[in-house]
Amino acid sequence: MFTFETQAVDGAARAGVFHTPHGDLETPLFAPVGTQATVKALTPAQLDELGASLVLANTYHLYLRPGHELIRRQGGLHDFMRWPHPILTDSGGFQVFSLSDRRTVDDDGVTFRSHLDGSEHRFTPEKAIQIQEALGADIIMAFDECPEPHDRGYNEAALERTHRWAERCLAVKSRPDQALFGIVQGGVFPDLRLRSAEFIAGLDFPGVAIGGLSVGESKPEMLGILDILSGALPMDRPRYLMGVGSPEDLVAGVRRGIDLFDCVLPTRMARNQAALTRLGRISLRNAPFAEDPRPIDPDCRCYTCRTFTRSYLRHLIVAGEMLASTLVSIHNLHMLIALAADLRSAVLAGTLDGFIQDFEAGYQKHRPEAL
Repeated sequence: MFTFETQAVDGAARAGVFHTPHGDLETPLFAPVGTQATVKALTPAQLDELGASLVLANTYHLYLRPGHELIRRQGGLHDFMRWPHPILTDSGGFQVFSLSDRRTVDDDGVTFRSHLDGSEHRFTPEKAIQIQEALGADIIMAFDECPEPHDRGYNEAALERTHRWAERCLAVKSRPDQALFGIVQGGVFPDLRLRSAEFIAGLDFPGVAIGGLSVGESKPEMLGILDILSGALPMDRPRYLMGVGSPEDLVAGVRRGIDLFDCVLPTRMARNQAALTRLGRISLRNAPFAEDPRPIDPDCRCYTCRTFTRSYLRHLIVAGEMLASTLVSIHNLHMLIALAADLRSAVLAGTLDGFIQDFEAGYQKHRPEAL
């Protein structure tokens, strides 16, 4: 039911297809994040029009509200949120471990207090799988521990827990229509990352995720870890870089053999009036756009850029209109989904190096406002 086919290789980069019950995922791809069973400010129909093939939902948040058993009774996430294509749920591990002053970790699991009402809860590997099986996503994640990346002692202990918890997740998983991915941890320490990659690759996971990056380490540290893991992860399974998805990181990740990306960045930036382009980010609130008749990106074919001007978008932003978040989210998500698709096409054509050179020649993280 879950198979991965590599269609082309260009250096360390791959183009492939991951088959799931709700459709094929052509990789590399970018997945929008729908934390609470919704991608903020967008309808499923709008996501479909953007070409999104995979959406992420959050186990921790859906467990707390409205509850995984309610979602099970409503037919699972696909029916509940009316999304007919593949869904991925994380294990809730990152959210739990981010509650540093509200949780206690032991070798069996984590006890934590809800950020909503302070009520006490407990996640174990078995509980994380139980919740995700109720939610019914196509791809589910093993429960792991995501430590601060620079503390070696903590990372060594967390790595052992993550590996034991991965085995326990595999042991209790019961739904054949869900693919359980294991997660490689190890902070910024190459030997720990290689140890984790070897262990996780040796288990019967149909896909492998890389966790614990973009959580406080420097960009060179992150890329160094991806360089190390590029040759250490199995070629016959998809590789998922968790929580990473800026344009520059998408390009760098594909070059290093990553297949799946997700990030809240495009919709979060949209709610903060910033637009992503292949030349860099621009802040649409700023005065130079007040009378600018151009779209966000003249080369973009998203609904927003086909229809509206920068001047109109700035008006919506200044007026506090909700439509601004929707329209800029549409553009930002389209930009990343299309960038991933173009990277895939370049791998298939064997022209990835040239594509990346052209991208890097024009891209600056922040661009002048009058661009």
